[in-house]
Amino acid sequence: MQNCLIKAGSGNFVQNTPISDFLIYLTVEKGMAKNTISAYGQDLNKYEAYLRHEGIDVFEAGKEDVISFIELLKDQGYSPSSTGRIISSVKGFYRYLNYERISENNPTENITSPRKWHTVPKALSLKEVISLLEVKRPTRFYTRDAAMLELMYSAGLRVSELVSIKIENINFESGYIRVLGKGSKERLVPVNTRVIKKIKNYMADLRPGLIKDSNYTSVLFLSNRGRRMSRQRFWQTIKEIGKITGIKVTPHMIRHSFATHLLEGGADLRAVQKMLGHSDISTTQIYTKVTSERLRLVHNKHHPRS
Repeated sequence: MQNCLIKAGSGNFVQNTPISDFLIYLTVEKGMAKNTISAYGQDLNKYEAYLRHEGIDVFEAGKEDVISFIELLKDQGYSPSSTGRIISSVKGFYRYLNYERISENNPTENITSPRKWHTVPKALSLKEVISLLEVKRPTRFYTRDAAMLELMYSAGLRVSELVSIKIENINFESGYIRVLGKGSKERLVPVNTRVIKKIKNYMADLRPGLIKDSNYTSVLFLSNRGRRMSRQRFWQTIKEIGKITGIKVTPHMIRHSFATHLLEGGADLRAVQKMLGHSDISTTQIYTKVTSERLRLVHNKHHPRS
């Protein structure tokens, strides 16, 4: 998926498509500069490539699809300003489709600009995480979904890393998982026995019946079509679990909670950096601000002189 987005950013867009028509509109009707048009084309190619990879038509995309796209950009290291520019292009594209009455759909409505996001990530409380991990859902994919969620929290994985895990990446005896992160950098992350047990349950109970495509036999988490689970499908799973528990949650919040809870428990910052796969310690240090703010809330709530 990452290569798909990188290639899509070349600016070589297909002619006679809604996107090319939009770019012509910007040129002819709006008189925008060539470099601006090129930037719009690159941004929209990234979006279109993502939808195509997920099997979604640009006219049928929903708000969840746009949010999943934003999450992917986060995973790939795009800054809030870069992500904001890309989403601004997508918003402009859908406004054009609405204005020209080509489509009434606009999944970008009520989606705020990433430039306005807080730089401090939101983490769930331990109680909230436990509620999410222990929820029972009436679905045949329960063991798979439970294993994915438990693994994500236990290892602090990005969604792109989670869905890419292969069986060979897991050392069931030693309790380690080999993760291929951003920039094709590998890291080893320990996982607890609870995670191993849930993965084994899924592999024994559900996974054999999901194997349908020989190209994906090494992939750990399979979809009902026998292929690798998509990021969007996992995002939808998280959303469904959140509804059941009444907890507002995104996949990124699970990863944030992993880091925050480790630091609150006294973990070394460098160790957390390695487990998260951050190349720069300053990226990890943002979580120390999260824990400081949480401690202040606890102090204000429980100290008799606060």
